[in-house]
Amino acid sequence: MASKDNKKAGSGKGDGGSGKGAGGKKREAQQQPQVEHAGKNLPVPPPRLRIFYDGTVRDRLKNQFGFTNNHQIPNLEKIVINCGVGEAIKNPKILDTVVNELSIITGQRPVRKKAKKSIANFGLRQGQEIGAAVTLRGARMWEFFDRFVTVAIPRIRDFRGVNTRSFDGRGNYTLGVKEQMIFPEINYDMVEQIHGMDITFVTTTNKDDQALALLKELGMPFRGEEKPGGQNVTRL
Repeated sequence: MASKDNKKAGSGKGDGGSGKGAGGKKREAQQQPQVEHAGKNLPVPPPRLRIFYDGTVRDRLKNQFGFTNNHQIPNLEKIVINCGVGEAIKNPKILDTVVNELSIITGQRPVRKKAKKSIANFGLRQGQEIGAAVTLRGARMWEFFDRFVTVAIPRIRDFRGVNTRSFDGRGNYTLGVKEQMIFPEINYDMVEQIHGMDITFVTTTNKDDQALALLKELGMPFRGEEKPGGQNVTRL
C-alpha cells in the first residue's frame, strides 16, 4: 500500500513539474523580441484621393468654371459625422457602444455631445450625454471619403445613387446613413444595436453647383442629372 501511495505522489509531482515547464515556455515566448515592421522608417504615403484631386480634379474644375485664381477652386475642407442616440437617456451604455463603433469607422476618437437644455416630456436633463460626433480633416478626411465612396456605398442594398437636393445653399452636402453595417470595419457578429448617422461634407466654396461638381469629380455617385437645391437630407 505504501509503495502505491508513493507512486501516486510521485506522479503528482511529475504533473506539477510538467505544468511549470509549460509555463516557462510561455514566458520564454513572451520574452522573445517582436519583429519590427519592414516599413517602419518609411514615410507615410499621401492619401490616394488627395493625389487624384491635386493631379486631375483641380484642372477639371478650373476649366469647367473658368477660374483665374487657383484659390477659387473648391476643395474639401472637413467631414463631420454626427450620431444622435436617444436611447442613451435610459441606457447610457448604448452610447459607449456607439462611440466605440465610430472610432473604429473613422480612426479618430469621437466627442460626446451633451443636451443643451432639459425636456421633461422626454426625460432629458441638461448636460446629459445623448450623442457623439467626429470631425475629420487632412489625411483621415481623404481616407474616409475614399473608403465611403468605393467600399461602403456599394454595400448598400438596392442603391441607385444619392440625390442632389441635400445641399444647404452654402456648398455643404449632408446625407444620412441608416445602418453602420455598410462599413466593412464593423463586425456583424459584435453589433448589439443598429443605428444610423449623418455625414456632412463641408467644402471651401459657398455655391452648391461648384460643390456638386467637386463631389462628383471625387466619385460621389449622384442620381441622374438633378440640379442642386433644397435642404432635404438624403437617407441611404
